Amino acid sequence: MSAASAMPVDGAYRRLASWHGELTAFRRDLHAHPELGFEERRTASRVVEALRVAGVDEIHEGVGRTGVVGVVRGRRGASTRAIGLRADMDALPLVEENDFAWRSATRGLMHGCGHDGHTTMLVGAARYLAATRDFDGTAVLIFQPGEEGFAGAKAMIDDGLFDRFPVESVYAMHNWPALPAGTVGVNAGPMMAAADRIEIVIQGRGGHGAHPYLAIDPVLVAAHIITAAQSLVSRNVSPIDNAVVSLCSMHAGEPTAYSVIPREARLVGTVRTFRREVQDMIEDRLGRLVESVALGFGATARLKYIRSYPATINSAREAMFAADVAASLVGEAHVVRELPPSMGAEDFSFMLQVKPGAYLRLGQGGEGSCFLHNSRYDFNDDVLPLGAALFASLVERSLAHPNTQTIQGESP
Repeated sequence: MSAASAMPVDGAYRRLASWHGELTAFRRDLHAHPELGFEERRTASRVVEALRVAGVDEIHEGVGRTGVVGVVRGRRGASTRAIGLRADMDALPLVEENDFAWRSATRGLMHGCGHDGHTTMLVGAARYLAATRDFDGTAVLIFQPGEEGFAGAKAMIDDGLFDRFPVESVYAMHNWPALPAGTVGVNAGPMMAAADRIEIVIQGRGGHGAHPYLAIDPVLVAAHIITAAQSLVSRNVSPIDNAVVSLCSMHAGEPTAYSVIPREARLVGTVRTFRREVQDMIEDRLGRLVESVALGFGATARLKYIRSYPATINSAREAMFAADVAASLVGEAHVVRELPPSMGAEDFSFMLQVKPGAYLRLGQGGEGSCFLHNSRYDFNDDVLPLGAALFASLVERSLAHPNTQTIQGESP
């Protein structure tokens, strides 16, 4: 199903659809020039240029290092209410394997997660909102750097984002190839998991591979820790909860030293959880497990547990409101109101710790489409007008004139 076929006739969508060609060109330009977190200087300059052309009221650069914030004021009344919309701008350290004309011009960097599309949709929403101003209050447009592991959302918050732009709620969306194009998914509650990094260092005693009884083998200890760690979820986490413990990298010794038992082994992995209680339990028990297993072999081991991104938890009121807005655009049949959460992570979670809001999935899938972080992934340009219209409608419905009838779930 295409985005257009799922859409009833709607003013915002119809107008944005007329700009589809321009939005596509902008998105493909961003795709061809990817930049990593906190290095999005060209991307930010293109956003600033587009916002100036659109005629937004204020443009603030360098928020959270390379972030950009645009401000659009409605023409109805003098309300002090404000709604935030957020899009991420950074790319991935990934070699692109596509061969279309707008593929990455920088080898080793790629927009493999669709942030080029998210940025373009918010630029489109900015243009529409600045042209129509059919709302009572202020739209705050947040173009965020460094989502891919750099905690750019936290950097913007620490730089005074919500002190300078005091929104009452904030919304973001991410494309989702697993959903059909024209479908919107949301959930009142957990949408994405907390992402923690674990590092385990095992100290043994090196020796000759022919005489292991004279050594303390950290490779053997690492193998037992890897096996034992799998019991943390299966035997400690309630089946009603969700958690993942994955040890994804191991390094010990040198590949050419086939008869040398190394002195040290290192494991690196990730823990994913939704509830703080589960997160605390895994950190505690994994630490004790690591030390105890090593001790049993005469070695020592220490766990370094790094809490990176918290869980992305939608507030119930805003999630219901966002689903209602989406239904007004694409029809109730194309809205998934209880979308299963993902064990992936998202730093929009930092914003949702400060403000109520919702994180949405915008379907862009289709037969043969690649999933996120794939070297052949590309954003589906067909959904650009829909995503921009959804962004714009969240503002218009949230900040509707007092005499305008609201939809279910909308803030008063």
